[in-house]
Amino acid sequence: MGRFQEIGTATIPGNGTRLRLLQRNDEFSIKIAGTTGELMNSRLHGSEDALATLACERIGGLAGPRVLIGGLGMGFTLAAALSALAEDARVTVAELVPEVEDWNRGPLGAAAGYPLNDARASVHVGDVAELLREGDGNWDAILLDVDNGPEGLTRKENNWIYSPDGIAAAQKSLSPDGVLAYWSAGPEHAFTERLRRAGFSVEPVTVRALRPGKGARHVIWLAW
Repeated sequence: MGRFQEIGTATIPGNGTRLRLLQRNDEFSIKIAGTTGELMNSRLHGSEDALATLACERIGGLAGPRVLIGGLGMGFTLAAALSALAEDARVTVAELVPEVEDWNRGPLGAAAGYPLNDARASVHVGDVAELLREGDGNWDAILLDVDNGPEGLTRKENNWIYSPDGIAAAQKSLSPDGVLAYWSAGPEHAFTERLRRAGFSVEPVTVRALRPGKGARHVIWLAW
């Protein structure tokens, strides 16, 4: 089967954490340098797909929907969103680490079918929080997968997105019929209640990392 080979490295702005992009045949892995655990693997993207499809189902009747995705990762959420949306949709992906965009335009892009080549997709290189703080009310769906969940793993600044202030900013950024979706590696009842206190109707959905019935159980929060 072969061994993983390092084909790229990147540093997360602001905290110096180094990411490693590894490849073994057609399989890719992203790890934090100095650790053995994976942040992402190209064979395990069922829950990233679900983040997009569950949210986009709720805006399927809208003309020209605008979608914001926080976190490019391996491109699977973007690819699933584009697959679920019509030709008049526009999808912006905010990615903090510039090299992650480069990876997705290079060899890693093959994993998700090079979704960045789709004319409906664009990249904002920077923190998704920058766009949320604008609170323009023009996003029909906001999909957030920037860390391990409400308890940040890779960058403590990500905790703001899950805080009452971050939720309020996302709420102001949504159109009247918009939907907010969060990905998490596991459940957290306190976060469900935090969304409800902000005035959202909330549905936590358990999804599988690999495909329905297979892989670790992850959680998607849908809020509207």
